[in-house]
Amino acid sequence: MKKNIVLFVLFVLPIVAYLFFASGVNSFTKLPVITPKVADLGNWKSLRGEQVSLDNKITILGFSGTEILKNRGNLFNLNEKIYQRYHGFKDLQFVMICPLGTEKDITNILDAFDDFTDVSGWHFVFASPEEIQTYYNQLKLVGKLDANAGTPNVYIIDKERNLRGRNEEKEYKEGYNTFHPSELSNEMLDDFKIILYEYRAALKKNRNASKQL
Repeated sequence: MKKNIVLFVLFVLPIVAYLFFASGVNSFTKLPVITPKVADLGNWKSLRGEQVSLDNKITILGFSGTEILKNRGNLFNLNEKIYQRYHGFKDLQFVMICPLGTEKDITNILDAFDDFTDVSGWHFVFASPEEIQTYYNQLKLVGKLDANAGTPNVYIIDKERNLRGRNEEKEYKEGYNTFHPSELSNEMLDDFKIILYEYRAALKKNRNASKQL
């Protein structure tokens, strides 16, 4: 009997545990849409003078606020936990919406990043606090911007400009708090992998369809 119990614990239990977690709602299934068809960024210009669009890109979207230099640790967390791991993915971009007047602070942060990171996937676009608030309102989120037109949360926007997250009965998550590295390493990374899996699966399906034709 003891031998059977030991064998069960060593071999059967791990398989059962794996199947349990693999069958979870967010395990390589479609990540729910929180807000469909969010607005594009319009004519707002980036730090490099470019016009940035959310169309046909997976976007990690954030709102830096006027205290960006004070809260730069949040960006460093996001850069370390998510950006450096995936920035080579050509259909991915990291976009921060920043208040006008913070351009110098952003430049200083990018200069610091440039010592250890390819910053080409980072895009900082600028608008007035009023424009930023109006844009944020149309995301129709539970969370709010602070008095500095910023939030520590970042959001996943898919190629069709849908804001994605968790919208389950027991768990609702519209954004991921960059102040907490563990949240980026766990919840955000898990959900981001689902988005990548969706597009890779769609790409594979399209390739197979083309071969059949």
